[in-house]
Order: sequence, then C-alpha cells, then structure tokens
Amino acid sequence: MLDTGLSGLNALVTGGASGIGQSIVVGLASQGVVVRVIDIRSAADSLAMVREVGGTASAVLVDVRSEEQLETAVEDAITELGAIDIFVNVAAVYAAQAVTRLESSVWADLLQVNVTACVVACKKVAAHMIRRGRGSVLIIGSTVVTAPSYAGAAYRASKTALRSYMETLAVELAPFGIRVNMLTPGPFPTGLVRDLPAEQRTAAAREVPLGQREGDVSELRAAALFLLSDKLASYITGSELFIDGGLHLRPLYIGPVEEVRELNQ
Repeated sequence: MLDTGLSGLNALVTGGASGIGQSIVVGLASQGVVVRVIDIRSAADSLAMVREVGGTASAVLVDVRSEEQLETAVEDAITELGAIDIFVNVAAVYAAQAVTRLESSVWADLLQVNVTACVVACKKVAAHMIRRGRGSVLIIGSTVVTAPSYAGAAYRASKTALRSYMETLAVELAPFGIRVNMLTPGPFPTGLVRDLPAEQRTAAAREVPLGQREGDVSELRAAALFLLSDKLASYITGSELFIDGGLHLRPLYIGPVEEVRELNQ
C-alpha cells in the first residue's frame, strides 16, 4: 500500500456528514488521520464508517451560515485535537433560479455557505497553521465554473469566487509552507443533486466523455489524499484537479430556444 505520510495528523472537514465530504473523511481516517467533522446534519453515518476502517473521528453540529458558530467550532477543534494539520472545505448548497427570478435571499445564502463560510474558517485555520509553519488545505470546487449552466447564476458565481479565493490563499500561505489546492468534481450522486429530476441527471451524465455516467464518491478519495499529502504532493499548491470524467472539456449544451425562453417567462 502506498504510504501517504498522513498517519498521526489531525483534520477538520466541513460538510463531512454525507457525499463527497463523507468519502474524504473515511479516506483520511483509513490513513490514520484523526478527523473532526463539522456539518449541519448528523454525522453518525460517517462516524460509523470511520469505525469500520479502524479510524478515529468526532463530529459537531454547526450551521456554517453562522460565523460565530463556525469560528467557535474551529477554535474548539484546535483545542481538543491539539492541532489542525489538514483542513477540507466541502460544505455547500445549491439552488437553481433563472436570472429574472433570482431571489436576493437565495443569492445571499449561496454566497454565505459556499464562499463566506470557507473564508471565515480559513481565516482561523490559516492563522493556526502559520504559527505551526505547516499545513494543507483542500477546497472542493465545481465544474460549473468551466461553462454557464441554465438557472445556475448564483451557484456558478459562488464557485467561481471560491476558486479565485483558493488561488489567493495559496500564494499568501506558501511562504509559511502551507499548501492550498482545489479538488473539482463533476456529476456525483450527492445531496446537491438529490432533488433534481432524474431525466436532468441522466442527461448530464450522458455529457461525461469517460463512461457517460455519474461518478462514485469513492473515486474522489485517492485524489483528495494525494493533494493533502505533503509526502506525495510537496510541490503542488494553487492547483485544481478535476475529477469529472472529462466533463469540463465538453461544450455547453445549448437547448431549444423555446426552452431557454421559458426559463424567464
């Protein structure tokens, strides 16, 4: 088995109760990393999966919309774990609204959860890592940044901002030996797409060059461990790794003009 060099480290993961976050939590725990999960939902399933692989993890209920809750959770993790060597930002929400129907509350919520929460957490985590002179940060992006999606203005704006923030974070933390990277998934069966019509998910999967299918969250795990490992990725920072079956290489689907008009009528 490949030695990632992660054993004995401590990690803080937002959005680790399900989906992509859960897969990364289990992957880290399987490598001997002690993991603290932050999520608005119960992480009982994630903790059970960690126990199955012989790992150690704990969880705390936090709504990342609350800067006070989030800052407290980060501070508590540092105190209780002793240190945070790894930070993974997964927490995100999705909403689809056409541009003429986009509600201010929806716009604000997506930016708060998808961008501001990451900034708030990284502010605390980065200060801690700077004092220690080490650390690795992984931010989960989205292939939506590569092409506009109908009714996706707010979500795309939030993920584009997150990508820009990741790059600035990387260059500012590099002098302290802290690496920052982005893992960008394509279509995966997570909570973000759970409520989408089946035909929409099927159509999206058909656009994936490699296999014309949704990915399995387990297919993200090795890439996440690679980017987080100082042993395996010591010279990588400010990079974005797509795990999407080549979806970001596909041109934007242009639907029938009647369907496009209906979005805003």
